[in-house]
Amino acid sequence: MLCSKKEFDERIGSILITAEEIKEKIKKAGEYISREYEGKPLLLLSILNGSFVFAADLCREVTIPCEIGFMRVSSYLNGTSSSGDVNIIMDVSQDISGYHVVIAEDIIDTGRTLSVITEKLRRRNPLSLKVVTLLDKPERREVDFKADISLFTIPDLFVAGYGLDCAEYYRNLPYIAVCNV
Repeated sequence: MLCSKKEFDERIGSILITAEEIKEKIKKAGEYISREYEGKPLLLLSILNGSFVFAADLCREVTIPCEIGFMRVSSYLNGTSSSGDVNIIMDVSQDISGYHVVIAEDIIDTGRTLSVITEKLRRRNPLSLKVVTLLDKPERREVDFKADISLFTIPDLFVAGYGLDCAEYYRNLPYIAVCNV
């Protein structure tokens, strides 16, 4: 449902992470991935919808040949809280058994979604499987899950921007902001 410009502006609070800070961390992550997987078959796997901006910028910082894949999952009931059920809406099209898979995720909150995804992907026998996340909220963790690379650790705030949404809005913001929900 369309919201007014006033409603749109009122829901965004302070900027938590600037566009410049994001760009700097992604550049370093791309350099690390390029070194780690040089000469190896690499698949960057974006978890849609939230990670599409992050994954796009990350793959542009990777300087070695790689393929891009996509999965779309759903675990949120109303846009702000997880249902606990992870539904794969669109599965990765590649046979991942011949790849080193690096999952690009927007945020790890409870850890349930990525725990389920990585378990399912490991059963497909990738050469290796790692997770790089833009944002990590460890104090919200409900399952034992840790990313291999976390660009930013944040407190328990509801955030939006840079691909993350609040009721499907704000994905287009170039920074991460606190969302007034």
